[in-house]
Amino acid sequence: MTPPLKISPELQKRASQIQILLMDVDGTMTDGGVTLVSQPDGSALEIKTFDAHDGQGLTLAHTAGIRTGCITGRESGALLRRAQEMSMEFIYMKRAVKIPAYEEILRKTGVPESAVAYVGDDLPDLPLMRRVGLAVAVGDAVPEVKKAAHFTTQAVAGRGAIRETVEFILKAKGIWEEMIDKARA
Repeated sequence: MTPPLKISPELQKRASQIQILLMDVDGTMTDGGVTLVSQPDGSALEIKTFDAHDGQGLTLAHTAGIRTGCITGRESGALLRRAQEMSMEFIYMKRAVKIPAYEEILRKTGVPESAVAYVGDDLPDLPLMRRVGLAVAVGDAVPEVKKAAHFTTQAVAGRGAIRETVEFILKAKGIWEEMIDKARA
């Protein structure tokens, strides 16, 4: 998929400790596009496109015992369905400010910040990225997010960045090969 990366021991240690993987949605799980289709009644139908490789990555994370979730500013029935299909445990929508949802997840789980990874792409993700043990920027994130990240994916938003993040974490834990054998559709 992507060439092997040179990983520092410090980054390897950060990734190996991850128990929870959280992410933004638009611009991470999707390419950031929000398609709205006008309906005869004046409402709009929202369309989101999710990547199958990202889905496989989330399935592998779940199989490996990593808890997953999303914190996003938008509300979306499409996201809710995808998150349920991917067995995501934490789904927070309509969160213009993400820290309260993040702190609620920490309280509920008792997991230390050092065991949480977060994938972001834009400015509203920065406060959360500055707190987690492993901050990940997607390949086409804004410069400020890339600067705040411990790791930046080669893949861009909605095109395998979540999968690359999961692979990175599972390889750091030394369980990637084992997870390959447990992959399921």
